Amino acid sequence: MVCPNCGQENPDVAKFCLACGTELQAAPAREERKVVTVLFADLVGFTSRAEQMDPEDVRKLLAPYHRRLRLELERVGGTVEKFIGDAVVALFGAPVAHEDDPERAVRAALAIRDWVREEEADLQLRIAVNTGEALIALGARPEAGEGMASGDVVNTTARLQSAAPVNGILAGEATWRATRERIEYAEHEAVSAKGKSAPIKVWEAVQAKSRLGMDLEQRALTPLVGRERELGVVFDAFDRAVRDREPQLVTLVGVPGIGKSRLIAELFQRIEQAPELIWWRQGRALPYGSGVSFWAIGEMVKAQAGINENDAPDTAVEKLRESVAQTVDEHERDWVRRHLETLVGLTDDAAPDRQEAFAAWRRYLEGMAEQQPLVLVFEDLHWADEGLLDFVDHLAEWATGVPLLVLASARPELLDRRPNWGGGKLNAVTLALSPLDDADAARVIAAVLDQAVLPAETQAALLEQAGGNPLYAEQFARLFLEHGDVEQVGVPENVQGIIAARLDGLPEAEKRLLQDAAVLGKVFWSGGVAGEDASATLHALERKGFVRRERRSAVAGETEYAFRHVLVREVAYGQVPREPRARKHVAAVDWIESLGRPDDHAELIAHHYRSVTARGTPSVAPAIGRRG
Repeated sequence: MVCPNCGQENPDVAKFCLACGTELQAAPAREERKVVTVLFADLVGFTSRAEQMDPEDVRKLLAPYHRRLRLELERVGGTVEKFIGDAVVALFGAPVAHEDDPERAVRAALAIRDWVREEEADLQLRIAVNTGEALIALGARPEAGEGMASGDVVNTTARLQSAAPVNGILAGEATWRATRERIEYAEHEAVSAKGKSAPIKVWEAVQAKSRLGMDLEQRALTPLVGRERELGVVFDAFDRAVRDREPQLVTLVGVPGIGKSRLIAELFQRIEQAPELIWWRQGRALPYGSGVSFWAIGEMVKAQAGINENDAPDTAVEKLRESVAQTVDEHERDWVRRHLETLVGLTDDAAPDRQEAFAAWRRYLEGMAEQQPLVLVFEDLHWADEGLLDFVDHLAEWATGVPLLVLASARPELLDRRPNWGGGKLNAVTLALSPLDDADAARVIAAVLDQAVLPAETQAALLEQAGGNPLYAEQFARLFLEHGDVEQVGVPENVQGIIAARLDGLPEAEKRLLQDAAVLGKVFWSGGVAGEDASATLHALERKGFVRRERRSAVAGETEYAFRHVLVREVAYGQVPREPRARKHVAAVDWIESLGRPDDHAELIAHHYRSVTARGTPSVAPAIGRRG
């Protein structure tokens, strides 16, 4: 922090200038509205217990508890907002959102509960997890005691925590809805909370559902539609790998929910039904945690060797030794085993030679494929670090003479990092998945509703929200099934999370521009958005699939753009707090009027005026009043 009086650089936490003593005031933190998941945990009966203890003994008892909670929360991407004695408040989805924040929060709660049950018999706690909208101070420093989140979701979570069973976890309805396919829940009576007009629906989290192999929850929901060509390419690549004993690389690229996992599941179904044995090994690039560079490959090796998480180190080493002996020629076994032990964390070779390790891992996988046809699935390669991408590329380049299919899935961000991914290889193909047309999306909706014909207005509304995305179509149809009124269907929590995570993953300039554009409308013009180099930023957003450039423009001399999906605009718009949003609407009016001939744009100007006056922004309203 720079002193305005003498120019001295000071630490961010300084209250007064270290050189001249001038009081320092931090710049106001930028705020954003976000859907977050709040975790609140508190020890049972600790306050009365602490009354009988010396303060130093209290701290000694709480220190390992605080450390373990912080470890479990941060391990899956949570942010500890504050410790209040024996209570902890943590946020998932702030300052940065992830598409599965509710699931991360519940899994962290389960890990904390299990640790207390198994290792801390003298402690008991209650935990609540709840999802909702909050105002987030993006520049807040929790470590300095600065609060990050404000909103009813925080208070409600505290109320639910006090009602949770001892060593139990209560989840609010939004959290339950977003995680019910991956977390096992038990029924629990609604909670009557102080200040709430109606009892709050809750569920008790029991355990995580098994996720062995792959996530197949959505496989049976709807028929596969609109992907016949892409499925044919995947099947043909597998057949070619087996028939010609030549490894193949197929990469499925598309935005979340577009159908990448569904195509993988269709191939899995075909292989399950095959009369001959085919090995299927699957790993996912993780977006969080340390030591996860080659996690996906390590999971494949452990699955092949039969190594379980609970195996003792000696047992795991022996299992790996046996697997290598069955897979690799005798003269290579020690070399391959040594590098595999490092890969799966059984030995600590801090800096193995990268190319030698790649060769050893490849030799093991080739040995597997020599025995039986092998499919290796790498999911979410857009999250992979450069090392894993290099290995997949190495495998496609150097593996030879074996029936091996490498099947990868990724978002468009992968091609932003590696524009030539798979390029120049005769055995590689990249498939870009496009949105479904309305007819195919309608078939998805009809399958979920078990209703072939819908009222025209209802179907049109659901199709607009789905925007050709199969997952969105399913989720909106399921919510419509629950509510029975398309007007009551908000954005499903998991869809909201997917979009918010993509927005938070953008460079700041790109995210800000999208928020400005969202205020202008579903269609906008380059001159109406802020930024010194808006054209370059818009080009980057176009490449990543957020917006598209239109061939014709309704505004002379301006390039016209449109959001590719109405929900991206809706989420980006919703992130902007009310007063900054109102100021952006006023700025939009200024820009429109600067074009001249305001009568031609009267309806658009009126829309921006209504958006300011209807949203309770008194500090901005006078500017609108003077114009009226």
